[in-house]
Amino acid sequence: MKNNFWQFVKKESLHIIRDKRTMLVVMLIPVMLMVLFGFAISTEVNNINVAVVAPDRSNSIDDAVETLSNNNYFTFCGYITQEQIDEKLRSGEVSAVIVFTPDYDRKLSQVAAGITSAPLIQVIVDASNVNTANSATAYLQNILLGKESKQSMFETRMLFNPQMKSAYNFVPGIMGFIFILVCAMMTSVSIVREKETGTMEVLLASPARPIKIIFAKMIPYFAISCIVLIMILLLARYLLEVPMSGGVFGIFTLSLLYLVLSLSLGLFVSTIAQTQIAALLISAMVMMMPIMMLSGLLFPIENLPLFFQVVSNIIPARWYIDAMRKMMIQGAPLIAVWKDSVILIGMTIIILAISLKKFNNKLE
Repeated sequence: MKNNFWQFVKKESLHIIRDKRTMLVVMLIPVMLMVLFGFAISTEVNNINVAVVAPDRSNSIDDAVETLSNNNYFTFCGYITQEQIDEKLRSGEVSAVIVFTPDYDRKLSQVAAGITSAPLIQVIVDASNVNTANSATAYLQNILLGKESKQSMFETRMLFNPQMKSAYNFVPGIMGFIFILVCAMMTSVSIVREKETGTMEVLLASPARPIKIIFAKMIPYFAISCIVLIMILLLARYLLEVPMSGGVFGIFTLSLLYLVLSLSLGLFVSTIAQTQIAALLISAMVMMMPIMMLSGLLFPIENLPLFFQVVSNIIPARWYIDAMRKMMIQGAPLIAVWKDSVILIGMTIIILAISLKKFNNKLE
């Protein structure tokens, strides 16, 4: 039985390798998407969460905060202490922090009189999302200081992405997009093709159990997906110069989990679709729009209407992209994204269990 299983794996592997057109598409699509999103695409955001550090509260500071609160581009999240800045930014509770210097009013009058030119306001921005960083720095400067204010009063620090590279934002997102589409598409079309041509019945007549046949078909696609993963990581690191501050091991481990989830989705699609065209449409079209719109790939989830924010919780790519951004850009270790990891593990178990149950029911 064990030999039969590996014979099925070998047969499927040879079939994939001989299909040069499929191999070409599978290898070219990730490269094209990485280059396109890494170099060519940029977006703007609004509703930026902002906190304020004000050691010495005054009327002028309260007026500035009130002006900030009344602006549609920002959401004021309250006053925090200097020690809470890093924690708030890393947790994602805020995207920018405004720090007023101690004794702000007196120093402001000194700047106005030309006595000093020291910065009075510091804006600390989470630049792991380059779109948020761009909007925050430009708009905050205009709102707090006015277009004609002296630049010497204003100091900006960019954390995690000081060069403001768009690739830092898009590469983790496009990774989630590529894997779920390519893996789900390959697996679903392959299994449906076997059903269409009638070879699935022949395979099921063999001594091997149906579940082993399914896993034998998924293993070669998992191997190909691992090759695609390595290609993407190499492109991200050496072509787009995206850092992997959280460690390659953690990034690779979570990506392997996401590959299994994507293959499970492909198996699920194969239990629904009756033809290869239907499987292709479901994998490529039905999954494509939710991933692009609701995963945080192009648009921040915080900017979505509340209903779509809730719906986005069932999109696997949302959790993978969020974890990848934290590990690749912010330098968070794998343990720091345990919440995203647990959600992805739960989704994988549920989707795989449902897919196998539906597949067995159809066979019966």
